[in-house]
Amino acid sequence: MNHVLCGLAANGALPVELVDRLVAVADADIADGLASRADLSREQAVALAVRVEESAVRLAYEGRLAAADVNPRTQPQAALALLEEGFGDLEWTRLFAVDPDVERRVKLAACPGLPADVREMLAADRDVRVVAEVALWTTADMAARLARHPHAEVRRAVAANEATPPQVLAILLTGEGLPPAERCLVCDSEESPYVHDPHCPRPDCDLPSGASCTGSHESTLHELAEQALWNPATPIEALLRFADHPSMVLRCRLAARPDLPPQTAARLASDPVPGVRADLAENPAIGESVLRVLAADGGHDVQRRLAHHPRVPLDVLSGLAAATKIGPTLLPRIASASLSEVEELSTSPNPVVRMLLAERRDLPAEIRDRLADDPDAKVVKSIAGHPGLSEAQLRSMVERHGSRVIAKVAANPQTPSALLEYLTGRMTPVRKALREVARHPNATGPALLVCLTDQDARRVAAGHPALPPETIVELLADHDWHVVEAAAANPSLPSAVMVELVPELNGV
Repeated sequence: MNHVLCGLAANGALPVELVDRLVAVADADIADGLASRADLSREQAVALAVRVEESAVRLAYEGRLAAADVNPRTQPQAALALLEEGFGDLEWTRLFAVDPDVERRVKLAACPGLPADVREMLAADRDVRVVAEVALWTTADMAARLARHPHAEVRRAVAANEATPPQVLAILLTGEGLPPAERCLVCDSEESPYVHDPHCPRPDCDLPSGASCTGSHESTLHELAEQALWNPATPIEALLRFADHPSMVLRCRLAARPDLPPQTAARLASDPVPGVRADLAENPAIGESVLRVLAADGGHDVQRRLAHHPRVPLDVLSGLAAATKIGPTLLPRIASASLSEVEELSTSPNPVVRMLLAERRDLPAEIRDRLADDPDAKVVKSIAGHPGLSEAQLRSMVERHGSRVIAKVAANPQTPSALLEYLTGRMTPVRKALREVARHPNATGPALLVCLTDQDARRVAAGHPALPPETIVELLADHDWHVVEAAAANPSLPSAVMVELVPELNGV
């Protein structure tokens, strides 16, 4: 791989004639950089797509190729990408519907807007994987038909399809009125009864770990129930029986349903498995009584997940902040707090609560400044990224709390150049701070040169346009290919050097 050319391919300042030359000799790696260029012309995109099909697929997904630019016989993946995006020629669908490559037929089955005759062809495909893909994406009428398909894998896909009629989803769960499924992927490949070894040594085996079939296709039907529980179209009345199901996975899925009735939520709040209660804790459907029950739950991850509930009472949240490690993140309830609640939170005696509030980036100036002067480093660390802080305030944070806040100060998008230079000029620069400075738009040449002393920051700083041009050129010979590519992609790389880097392309 030529890392210099890969970097140049993504360089926004690359002269147009060099783009043309790179297109003419591109391999898959160079093409990846070229395809990401915002200034790639349609002619260049078409030429690149002809040369490297992987790039054709990407360009098709990004809307930079039209149906007229793609040959479905020589560029099948790009043609399927256009069909998936709704921009392909519908005549192609009939070509792919009889393609001997099953993966292409599966891909076609997931495309929207298929002609009715093509849908029917795919629904009758000899490979059940194709039929299952149709079932996953098809219309309500065909989904209802495929719910009676003899293969359990197709029924599982119907259960996941949000277009499937609610009454059909309910029937799939009970099986009432449906003929029993005759086959599943397990008994298609192994003689029943069979339980797949979780440590199966066969490299060609694609059965899921623990898949089993004793004649009733139980693992696939379990997956069907999982899909129905995830499916918002499934009527909640058909799912309530899973509150007492022996499968923890199914009870977890039920606990996360946003239409969960209060009585079922209360029952799941006493589930013996903490994972079920943790899923319930984040469910926006649960009421305050269940919230308060879960607040006292010391089970694994229950209280932390409850802290992320959008309607958790602030007094409960304050208690959770003291009881569990939440970390510096903007919690939904904090984000929606009113001005009076913000004022109350800002004066909380618990520094963790003040830290959580400091993660908001729309605080009134007086509260922002109060938190900037907080005596607790974790509060200051959270507020350090807030817009509107002055250089004096940011410097004061560093002077008071040193390495504990320096990286967050460096990451503030409004930190001025002089302060960034000051942060990198400290006796022992903090590595995290160097990485933040390396990507900061206000970073200067002197600050970036210090960043080059850290391996991770070096990879970022090599691409910063404020780096001195002569240094960029030197980095093209770096031992780290990440640095080489970043330097070659640096828009401040002299154009004369760019030309020198591709001498073999002259005359193309």
